[in-house]
Amino acid sequence: MNKKADELTILVADDEEDIRDGAERILQRIGYRVVKAARGDDAQKLVEALRPDLVMLDLKMPGRDGIEVLKFIRQMDPRILVIIVTGFATVEAAIEAMKRGAYDFIPKPFEPDQLRIVVNRAAEKIRLSREAELLEQEKRRTLADLDTEKSRVHTIIESLPDGVLVTNTSAQLVLMNPACKQLLELGADAKPGRSIEDYIPDEALSRLITEISQGKHLDFDDIPAHEFALSSGKYLRARGQPVLGDRKECLGAVVNFADITTLKIVDRLKSEFVSKVSHELRSPLSTIHEQLATVIGDLVDRAPVQDQHILTRAKEKTKGMSSLINDLLDMSRIDEGLICREPRPVLLEELLRSIVDFLDAKAQAKHQVLTLVLPEAPLPELQADPLALESIFGNLIANAITYTPDGGSIRVEVDLAGVNVRVRVIDNGIGIAEKHLARIFERFYRVKDEATRYITGTGLGLPIVKGLLEAMGGIIEVQSTPGEGSIFTVLLPAAPAKTGEQKP
Repeated sequence: MNKKADELTILVADDEEDIRDGAERILQRIGYRVVKAARGDDAQKLVEALRPDLVMLDLKMPGRDGIEVLKFIRQMDPRILVIIVTGFATVEAAIEAMKRGAYDFIPKPFEPDQLRIVVNRAAEKIRLSREAELLEQEKRRTLADLDTEKSRVHTIIESLPDGVLVTNTSAQLVLMNPACKQLLELGADAKPGRSIEDYIPDEALSRLITEISQGKHLDFDDIPAHEFALSSGKYLRARGQPVLGDRKECLGAVVNFADITTLKIVDRLKSEFVSKVSHELRSPLSTIHEQLATVIGDLVDRAPVQDQHILTRAKEKTKGMSSLINDLLDMSRIDEGLICREPRPVLLEELLRSIVDFLDAKAQAKHQVLTLVLPEAPLPELQADPLALESIFGNLIANAITYTPDGGSIRVEVDLAGVNVRVRVIDNGIGIAEKHLARIFERFYRVKDEATRYITGTGLGLPIVKGLLEAMGGIIEVQSTPGEGSIFTVLLPAAPAKTGEQKP
């Protein structure tokens, strides 16, 4: 029955014309469609042809009695409700009709209100039954759609060339595609269900995935990628993100794995080439630079000014080449992991004072004010490579001096930020346009515009700073406004307090 709930058809089957006509008038007034039959066999034909929603059926009719018609209706369509109308209002007749499937009965003669109550009650049951049927059909469609969608998603994940795994909020593996099994060298028979540590050989990555699964990284727009090596020598890169529900609650984590072994090999070959070439060039360039300095010193007041200018420019170029080679060697050492291997206790206040004192002469040459602002309380001790720290802050402060016009100011502010030591290098220099901010830490990238056209550099200073900080477990951020200046912020993890000592 695909009719709307309020489009009910009622068959009145009774051999008494007054009953038929009276019921028709009453029922039509309250919105029902009514058809009539005076004989049992006619009523049966109308039921078969029209499939009415409700039948008012007299027990005593010519042609075929009401009990036979009731039996026929129940066999053909049990959803059709039948109300027995009988002049023999005996308990036995009602019980017999109910046993054979009648919904209700009403004795003759009946009052209009009595008929309306009985029919409306039956109509309400029909409406409720239809609504329940529609809900069940919708449920079946929804389940079928979900099953189809699940099949599609599963097929897509299974066919991805990269590895994909999904965890729940307890950091238990719930899904893993074949590519992931192959990349992690787990074997085709590996099954989900256990804790993530049982599948991931890298402890730091397992810890990161657990934190993501438990919702500890919901506020992070860009969770950093994690690279690790397997015992077979294969290198993998993993990127994880939380899986969020409709209310932005964390449901687990999804992690993507990619094989970067080839990239690592290329990077190593490139670093070895750069390192070898740099070593070969450093000695002859240093010799040329020293010889040019000697020649220039001997020609003072004797050679033409133009010749002295040419030699001075040559000396500056060799100095620039030497700086580039030193930077390339530093980058090679960072790539090979040859730095920050033996950290030791460092007092950051003393190190920064030394750097600021050394670079103050450069700032004064440009009539700039270089200041160091330290907190009143002593800073906690750092466990770090002091040479790496000198390179980091030497580069940042020297850059601030270089990119700040004459008469400007540079402030180096130090304080505590939670468990980290925070150092901010603030200048009121030329600033950096927003389109360049995402790339200033790339190797050899330099901002080229009218304000920087006469400033020389290798484009390796900031990449060296970022590489050193990553090796030490620190981070760097930058804020800048063109024409107003820049703020470079460095966060360094403080060394844990020793047993028996209070942390400053």
